[in-house]
Amino acid sequence: MQDYFDTNKKLWDAKTTIHKDSEFYDLENFKKGKTSLKKFELDALGDVSGKSLLHLQCHFGQDTLSWARMGAKATGADLSSKSIELAKELNKELGLDAKFVQANVLELDQHLEGKFDIIFTSYGTIGWLPDLDQWAHVINHFLKPGGIFYIADFHPLLYMYDWENNEMKYPYFNTGAFEEVEEGTYADRESGIALKEYFWQHSLAETLSALLKKGLQLIDFQEFKESPYNCFPNMEATENGMFVYGKKELQLPHVFSIKVQKPI
Repeated sequence: MQDYFDTNKKLWDAKTTIHKDSEFYDLENFKKGKTSLKKFELDALGDVSGKSLLHLQCHFGQDTLSWARMGAKATGADLSSKSIELAKELNKELGLDAKFVQANVLELDQHLEGKFDIIFTSYGTIGWLPDLDQWAHVINHFLKPGGIFYIADFHPLLYMYDWENNEMKYPYFNTGAFEEVEEGTYADRESGIALKEYFWQHSLAETLSALLKKGLQLIDFQEFKESPYNCFPNMEATENGMFVYGKKELQLPHVFSIKVQKPI
């Protein structure tokens, strides 16, 4: 399994170099004050001022820093050393007080101390993890009693699709690791990189049950017919600035969210 993580770390180190200059991440306007957070998570978590917040799989920290701008005592963690290096540079440049830790999220309890009011993760995260039971263990470990965990991520239905060949290819349920070579990235399809990656499919039931088995209590579960990101091929903009794949009238699920609380 360590080989899988090492391979994905190399991939995300390379992606960081590309993503920081991409239009997708719009780093120039972010530095000027534009938030990277989207409506779903902003509505779900509300006022975070004064709260301790742990952001899992934070990439190069834009969302972590956006929460910090809103008054959270924010900590971000990511597998990629290049991502964390850039996140620390941005934190210093922007005069914020966020903290960043380079670690595999499944081993984060070996690299970070403390408990948090909020744990947050979003958009393209759990597909890089083979073991959601361990993921849920880490979340439960770091949550304070009464603390909230929130995830908004792309719906597993979208991950069943082979976008290049225009066909259903992947199973809905977790059948183990998939090995592929990714050409380009969702932020820059013409970037020229071609690196191996390993990923896993996770059903909604697998994701939710992993959290509930740790004793976390379900507060809210949602499925959304739009995505805040134009990161899959052939998506179309909606009237409210979201994006959809396929015919709008099909109302395919694009994003799901889960909000749970640790009992007091």
